[in-house]
Amino acid sequence: TNTYAPVERLKALYDEAVQFPEVAGLSIGTRPDCAPEPVLDLIESYADRLDVWIEYGLQSAHDATLRDINRGHDFQAFADAVQRTVQRRIHVCAHVILGLPGETNADMLATACALAPMGLHGIKVHHLYIARNTAMESDYLAGRVEVFTAAGYVKAACDFLEQIPPDVAVQRLMGDTTTTGVLLAPAWPETKGEVLRNITEEFRRRGS
Repeated sequence: TNTYAPVERLKALYDEAVQFPEVAGLSIGTRPDCAPEPVLDLIESYADRLDVWIEYGLQSAHDATLRDINRGHDFQAFADAVQRTVQRRIHVCAHVILGLPGETNADMLATACALAPMGLHGIKVHHLYIARNTAMESDYLAGRVEVFTAAGYVKAACDFLEQIPPDVAVQRLMGDTTTTGVLLAPAWPETKGEVLRNITEEFRRRGS
């Protein structure tokens, strides 16, 4: 078997995506345990002419949480992938979910503090939401999982981002489902735009 066949398939996909002259960048979302050196070599090869990003899904720096939500990797896998990637001509973005089951405010701040010194270029943050027909739906309906109020999320997001270096681009502060009828909770009366404005106003109130 050809051990480089997966890389070759990726190259075919990336080449198809960037063949158009108006394409200025390539952003790849993946798991931190799916970035061996040959794959990073391939992705870096596009940096000669494109703005290249890898977005690694982390969600939490706590291994107990990662096990509970069935991520299939630990924090060390993420740290290793980031360390190997930031040395290259590749921008790195981390994905985090605030309000995961069992996590306290201190746990969420610990995730922020773990990410702060890693040399990230971007971060995407959103609150936990419960989608229908998922494993977490039954836990939520049984009262074993809580979700943020909009006001609670504003505070948690600001607390979290105050720990992140100011040169890290915040690429997302809200997440939502894309299919009507899928979202079970939280059902906030505030719109997405209103929550984002409230986060901005909270930062202004704090002077941060």
